[in-house]
Amino acid sequence: MESYHVLRGRVNSIGFQPDEHLIPFLELAGFESAALIRTFDLRYDLIFALVERWRPETHTFHLPCRECCITLEDVAVQLRLPIEGNAVTGVSSISRPATLCYELLGRSPSEGKFASLRLSWLKANFEYLPSTVNEREVMQAVRAYIMHLVVPVR
Repeated sequence: MESYHVLRGRVNSIGFQPDEHLIPFLELAGFESAALIRTFDLRYDLIFALVERWRPETHTFHLPCRECCITLEDVAVQLRLPIEGNAVTGVSSISRPATLCYELLGRSPSEGKFASLRLSWLKANFEYLPSTVNEREVMQAVRAYIMHLVVPVR
């Protein structure tokens, strides 16, 4: 009988903590649960076992009991995220990303070098809100926070 050593890890501080002003708006948008996940434990032995059983040609796990896959509903239940409405799919081309960024967030990385948003830029600009924050600035910070949760920023 094989003996497995259980390797564990802990991931802390994913991105940045939302400012308290953002919480009611994150609740309204259905992102409160995802925003409050700050740390989670990793079980490397379980991850390795799943990787060994993954079949990329069918996008399923081949387990002793049957095949299974992770669905959008599984993710929605675990993270308590809403999945109603139209799907957002495909690749989009935005002709003026800095302008769109400015419209949504009230600021933008430098116009000449803008290629993608970086987590470090979102964090530097939206992690801490001033005590004199107004509702427009809160909404911009909410958009930035949701963006850092769902968009693959570097």
